[in-house]
Amino acid sequence: MATTTEKQAMVVGIDDSEHSTYALQWILDHFFAPFASNPPFKLVIVHAKPTASSAVGLAGPGAAEVLPYVDADLRKIAARVVEKAKELCLSKSVHDAVVEVVEGDARNVLCEAVEKHHASILAVGSHGYGAIKRAVLGSVSDYCSHHAHCSVMIVKKPKIKH
Repeated sequence: MATTTEKQAMVVGIDDSEHSTYALQWILDHFFAPFASNPPFKLVIVHAKPTASSAVGLAGPGAAEVLPYVDADLRKIAARVVEKAKELCLSKSVHDAVVEVVEGDARNVLCEAVEKHHASILAVGSHGYGAIKRAVLGSVSDYCSHHAHCSVMIVKKPKIKH
């Protein structure tokens, strides 16, 4: 059982999308920046790095040759995502965030991070996919809202009104 001084964790799932960046900014602005040196949560930022084989989605002759290149690309993207997250945190004077890169499907990675850190909240951005794309890809936020053992907050980027 957590002691009274130990803060509950908030896991924030991030990827290389602007929705994800917006979600992290929103979380920092609402849960961390206003509390300066004593935020109500321990911040854990998690990026799920896809496996090269899942990203390529092909098998057969020639597949093995491209995998190292795909993996190198995914590593570069992960490094960029982590760097951006750390910069955002520092810009809001949040210095003690834990940033993790975990290989695997975002749905499983985020639910496992909730378990590992005993998180009380999981926050994710909303990609705003249409119904067809969401039906084909499956929504990470939808999956997490059903399977994560904590409250799930979906941060939506406001639609620009014309």
